[in-house]
Amino acid sequence: MKCKIASLSKSDDFKSLVKGKRINNKYLTIFFKKLSGKNNTNLNISFVAKRKIGKAVIRNKIKRRLRNLMNDAAKKLNLNLNYSYLFIAKKNIIEDQYGLIKQNLFKDLKKIK
Repeated sequence: MKCKIASLSKSDDFKSLVKGKRINNKYLTIFFKKLSGKNNTNLNISFVAKRKIGKAVIRNKIKRRLRNLMNDAAKKLNLNLNYSYLFIAKKNIIEDQYGLIKQNLFKDLKKIK
């Protein structure tokens, strides 16, 4: 499935997503919810890496890695375009290998239907 990935920008969107459903794993916390007034042709995703995790270079590396994983997931998995997603990274995501993170992320995204 080919879809464009769009980022959330409004503060209200983030606040309502945090009140929605969530899935936790070793590397991420994934919040997802149907937002009103959302365009169903785009995949709305935002990535957050808090300051506790590291300096700007490390946080940007984490977000690049997550963006790359989500591009793979959008191609290989049948993601629900009705939902908006918020990914909050945890400290463990820096230390582990890309393949392990990908397995956990794909497993969790399959749970969301």
